[in-house]
Amino acid sequence: MKKSIVLILFLLFIGIAHGQNKFTISGYIRDSLSSETLIGATVTVKGQGRGVNSNAYGFYSITLPAGDYILVASFVGYLPVEIPLSLSKNEQINYALFPKSSLSQEIIISAKRRDANVKNAQMGQIDLSMNKIRSVPVIFGEVDPLKTLQLMPGVANAGEGNSGIYVRGGGPDQNLIMLDDAVVYNTGHLFGFFSIFNGDAIKNVTLIKGGMPAQYGGRLSSVLDINMKDGNMQDYQVEGGIGTVASRISIQGPIKKDKASFILSGRRTYVDALAKPFIKKGSQFYGSGYYFYDVNAKMNFKISDKDRLYFSGYFGRDVFNFVNNQRSFDIDIPWGNATMTARWNHVFNPKLFANTTLVYNDYNFEFGALQNDFQLKLISGIRDYNAKTDFDYYASPKHKLKFGGQYTYHRFTPSVVSGKQDTTVFSPNNSQVKYAHETALYIEDNWELSDKIKINGGLRWSGFQQVGPYKKYTQDADGNKLDSTAYGALDPVKTYGGLEPRLTVRYALNDESSLKAAITRNFQYIHLVSNAGTTLPTDVWVPSTYRVNPQISWQYALGYYQNFKDNMFETSVEVYYKTMQNQIEYREGYTPSIRDSEEEFVFGKGWSYGAEFYINKSRGKFTGWIGYTLAWTWRKFPQLNNGEKFPAKYDRRHDLSVVGIYELNPKWKFSGVFVYATGNATTLPERFYIVEGVLSQEYSNINQYRLSAYHRLDLSATLTPRPNSTKKFKSSWVFSIYNVYSRANPYFIYFDQTGSPYDGTLQVQAKQVSLFPIIPSVTWNFKF
Repeated sequence: MKKSIVLILFLLFIGIAHGQNKFTISGYIRDSLSSETLIGATVTVKGQGRGVNSNAYGFYSITLPAGDYILVASFVGYLPVEIPLSLSKNEQINYALFPKSSLSQEIIISAKRRDANVKNAQMGQIDLSMNKIRSVPVIFGEVDPLKTLQLMPGVANAGEGNSGIYVRGGGPDQNLIMLDDAVVYNTGHLFGFFSIFNGDAIKNVTLIKGGMPAQYGGRLSSVLDINMKDGNMQDYQVEGGIGTVASRISIQGPIKKDKASFILSGRRTYVDALAKPFIKKGSQFYGSGYYFYDVNAKMNFKISDKDRLYFSGYFGRDVFNFVNNQRSFDIDIPWGNATMTARWNHVFNPKLFANTTLVYNDYNFEFGALQNDFQLKLISGIRDYNAKTDFDYYASPKHKLKFGGQYTYHRFTPSVVSGKQDTTVFSPNNSQVKYAHETALYIEDNWELSDKIKINGGLRWSGFQQVGPYKKYTQDADGNKLDSTAYGALDPVKTYGGLEPRLTVRYALNDESSLKAAITRNFQYIHLVSNAGTTLPTDVWVPSTYRVNPQISWQYALGYYQNFKDNMFETSVEVYYKTMQNQIEYREGYTPSIRDSEEEFVFGKGWSYGAEFYINKSRGKFTGWIGYTLAWTWRKFPQLNNGEKFPAKYDRRHDLSVVGIYELNPKWKFSGVFVYATGNATTLPERFYIVEGVLSQEYSNINQYRLSAYHRLDLSATLTPRPNSTKKFKSSWVFSIYNVYSRANPYFIYFDQTGSPYDGTLQVQAKQVSLFPIIPSVTWNFKF
């Protein structure tokens, strides 16, 4: 017994001594020219393969036994940096990486990188650099991250010109879209034809559509995490562009060199200003117009080596005015988002990093109409106050923990209608404002069990509580209110919650291929309910209440990943199956009214499944990718379609994208995009008949028909007149053609009626509405 105790104590002493001989290297990885932090950069031990990635703020930490090492910091598009180190104590090392794009053309760099798509334990993650996004031709030459994401497998667009995205059979509200940690509720300008994200202000775009990590929640389908630039800490810089329909400008620079910086970006369309001279004052439409503008702003302060503060904000508005002087009829529709974010980074010790965030965001939509002396106004929106804290703990190079919590106070205004005629005010008691608390706690572990097996496992608990002030009514079968229960401010009305397990496993077959599997459960407590085929600002955000249950999903995914020729070619195949409970639609025969919209909802289930294929060439003069998705998306509601299943409006059987980018020489770069997609599911009338002289129609089953297939070819050419100029002022021209062969893609179908039923000349004919023919555009970009 004594010998055993002595042996155990000896082993414990050896273990403690071994643990005491380990030390931690930590720091930040930045761009050497601007001091922008680099997200997802890699620090590895040369010759050993061990390494870590920098987090969302460029921080990294790696713990190693005492000894001599060479640490290598690398990032795509940058020169790797090697630092020899004799490790005998904790060290702080900040890396400054030099961008390859700033090198003279005579210098050629070749460096193999450890490919994340094969090596890490994350499934369905898409990281897009702004250089790649700028290379893709888009409508009117406006750089658009969401349009580029629509070219990826598993991500479908919402229709012609629309910036909304449908991911793996989910609706547009099932995507968690964040700009500097602030949730964005409406992502589109011009009724969705442009996204709100100004490319000049964006640093990084990441989409996760499979195996959602536990740090994210509140949506069923995907996470789109967009980070704004921090601002150049070294030099002042101005860049911008003048395009066919919009112009933009961005200014950034140091407030105090190496200590603080700022960036301010603005963008505005001027179609209204260009069209105004051509509309005569006598025209019945004089005074009509449309424009949008947005502003991004950010400041960051390095308080100390352990503390950093960030303040960022976004403000955007669309303003649409329609005037018909002949009929004394005016329409005014402004809508938009406003967000403000404050973040504090703190390094507690070399292994523990924390970020605390405060967020305010507000989305509102207004509709105003005036005819003669009658006014009508409709207001809807959502406002959030959010606080959260996230911790990164780097236990070892093979073991990284992330944990934290968050709280959000929601204020929903689904629809408020009011009116006025002369001195009579029409203001029914229909405000229907709702309030709620949303909370979450999570922990996740990124654990490399062996060279073959890596696991990302996590558990998230989320809760949601509808609170007062609120009045709940008891109604009879005809909807008449019989009695009510009043809830005071912050009184609980209804509470939901549950656990959301997340697990992704990677099995490495060799250095260039791997298998991955993932299972995730998600709760969604707020919902976008639409009665239209596209995401328009008139759609209504509603919370989970005593009537409306939260949406719940399970997603299962399996993938195979293979890289070729020193990671020049990336390929992958992913299959998935997803179930969705408590889906929401409007009842059959619904028409807008002043009633609480909850009374018009029906509830059902949904499921989707499919396969995604991806080939990407990442190096060389010719680069690009091919993405193809084969998918099915179904819905089933007891009160719709006679209880039979029907394809969701975003069911897309085939979706193909081909993107090619060719750099002819330093002056000229060419790119092209071809897309093909199965037509949208739609419901059409099948029979027409006349009742008391009125033409009536009988509709098909829900989404029984398909519009024609959607396909389009876009081309662009970028000219950089002086690519090797050493002057600070640089400029380029972008010439693009949208819809080269002028395909008339269907936007919607309507039925035109001519003649009279009384004399037998009545004819009803289906007609297709298409939006964009061939559209050439020119944009001049500048930077100094």
